Amino acid sequence: MSRIQLNVNGNIHSADADNDTTLLSVLRDQLDLTGTKYGCGEGQCGACTVLIDGKSQRSCVTRAGTVVGRQITTIEGLAKGDRLHPMQQAFLDEQAMQCAYCTPGMIMSAVSLLNKKPNPSVTEIADFMEGNVCRCGTHPRIVAAIQRAAKAVKEAGL
Repeated sequence: MSRIQLNVNGNIHSADADNDTTLLSVLRDQLDLTGTKYGCGEGQCGACTVLIDGKSQRSCVTRAGTVVGRQITTIEGLAKGDRLHPMQQAFLDEQAMQCAYCTPGMIMSAVSLLNKKPNPSVTEIADFMEGNVCRCGTHPRIVAAIQRAAKAVKEAGL
């Protein structure tokens, strides 16, 4: 076990990690950032999605040591003080969650999509979000939330 430094949500954190320690484990168990969820443990469901340098990545299959020196953003790091990120606000406004277990991963993937493509089509949204599983069936509201957030980001000049 070695001590590593991770830049998470703009702050440097120390964590203990060996070659098999997942980023998800470090976030949840050592840094107490429990918004990132454990789902399948195989990178297939998207519940554990975080941003690494602005791109979505599954933290359950990412080894903590491989992201040293990179910017890691979790759902807890999206809001600025009391002001929600436009994607978080859009998910609330569109009621794009039911049980909400998948919501943090959905939001992080959707933010990654807008980082890559600021004005995605419905088809592009559906294709990009394919790897995020919602068993409650709120996909139409999730698409509407992403469209709303894209508009809000554009209007705010973010």
